[in-house]
Amino acid sequence: MKHLGLGLAAALALGTAASAQDLSIATGGTGGTYYPYGGGLAELIGRHIDGASAVAEVTGASVENMALIAQGQSDLAIVLADTAYAAVNGTIDPFTDRPVDAQAIASIYPNAVHIVTLAGSGIESLQDLVGKRVSVGAPGSGTEVNAEQVLTSNGISYDDITPERLNFNETADALRDGDIDAGIWSVGPPTSSILNLAATADIRIVPLTDEEIAKAQEAEPVFAAYTLQPDLYEGMEEPVQTISIPNVLVVNADMDEELAYQITMNMFEHVDELIAVHPAANDTTVEFSVSSTPIPFHPGAIRYYEEAGAEIPDDLRP
Repeated sequence: MKHLGLGLAAALALGTAASAQDLSIATGGTGGTYYPYGGGLAELIGRHIDGASAVAEVTGASVENMALIAQGQSDLAIVLADTAYAAVNGTIDPFTDRPVDAQAIASIYPNAVHIVTLAGSGIESLQDLVGKRVSVGAPGSGTEVNAEQVLTSNGISYDDITPERLNFNETADALRDGDIDAGIWSVGPPTSSILNLAATADIRIVPLTDEEIAKAQEAEPVFAAYTLQPDLYEGMEEPVQTISIPNVLVVNADMDEELAYQITMNMFEHVDELIAVHPAANDTTVEFSVSSTPIPFHPGAIRYYEEAGAEIPDDLRP
């Protein structure tokens, strides 16, 4: 992690130029939403924060991203809320012996769980995945964490399926080629890998029942019911009920307060630039962030929220 000295903090506060600071944003695979969102955020930082620049890095997503924050190899990271909470509290491997000293800038948008198959597969429900070849997400990804939570909470273990650990683009290709029967995405809709798949194959997105959603929420309280709207993907004519989980922009707790403030302020005040990159940023609002962030905010972020008139609960203060 690139620590920012007092000189940069003062320069940022005064709006004057400072020596270049290259920030690394840990995202995910190129077929998901993390990478384009992170790329848009990198451009926003470079455009609006004097003396700072940023680059979006391709990673294995949530679990790996928390490790990169812990190791100081990334300055910011996009992470699923449950993974962020578990890493900070030391309740998930590989963080059980050493919890991550991370704080939140914001919850930025919700991920929706997509269970995707081809229209002719005969898979119409979650239970139909039993005995099938299923991509559960890339190793170290939040998708794999969410996939296992949804499956096991509804009585399906990895022993009941043939699990494949593929990233989003690999999952779409494997579905198209008939190498797997279904794939699970935990991603901000719409996502390019499913859009591209739907343009070349007839797909079906498998819905979750009310009971299945309730069981998943018992296992992971941060899950919320979510509806994928008709026409989100080509050939999708009906709404599909599923679950969602917030995505959190996290930083190491030792990030310079002024820099954290500048990132928070500019992200919300120039959110139109993020929306132009990906529609998931329509949910990047102060209200969504304060109501759905699972770990304490960085003091620099709190400073902006309070200026914006938001009330920060005590459990979200460091």
